[in-house]
Amino acid sequence: MSTNGTAPIKVLLVDDQDIILDGIASMMKRFESQVAIVGTVKDQASALAFVANTDVDVVISDIRLKNDSGIDLCRELTARHPDVAVVMLTVYDDEQYLFQSLRAGAKGFLLKQISAAELLEQLLRVKNGDIVVDPQLAGRVALTAARIHSGEFWPGAHLGLTQRESEVLDLVTKGHSNKAIAAKLYVGEETIKTHLSAVYRKLGVKDRTSAVALAMREAIFR
Repeated sequence: MSTNGTAPIKVLLVDDQDIILDGIASMMKRFESQVAIVGTVKDQASALAFVANTDVDVVISDIRLKNDSGIDLCRELTARHPDVAVVMLTVYDDEQYLFQSLRAGAKGFLLKQISAAELLEQLLRVKNGDIVVDPQLAGRVALTAARIHSGEFWPGAHLGLTQRESEVLDLVTKGHSNKAIAAKLYVGEETIKTHLSAVYRKLGVKDRTSAVALAMREAIFR
């Protein structure tokens, strides 16, 4: 128990590198009255199994795992365990990863150079219901959001779509087949399939119909 009478935040660490898992666990030891590392795992399946069988408050996960996506893990955890907060901890200071993570339900996006004291502060904020973004990214994200709002970026940029993925999705919403889209964009059908797979993953949908429905619902193409 912590000195203020509240239970420590129970944290599961997810990363495919032992040195990261051991390093985070070690640096948080001096705050063990406020943060308890209840487990460490390396992949999505292990993380889902752990949370299903153990009391966890926060899952801290890398964006990229060896054979899995931390964003996919975040989406699954959020759907199955809405009371468990997911915080992404990564070396990638990329706004697209940030937007994808928040869309998947993440409550935080932090960079790995964070100090133990800063990590504790951000976890406490998450526990209090805040959504946290690493200070190194916050200013850039605000600027990007303003530029998206002004129409400076292509439709769907705020969802992590590349310009070409946005073009493909736009043509899909207009009813074009993969063959027709490939002809319009002067690429092969396999390339279009690859772009669509990326679109589905980033939008958190399973198929063409769901992607079109989401695009219409959120008015991505006005």
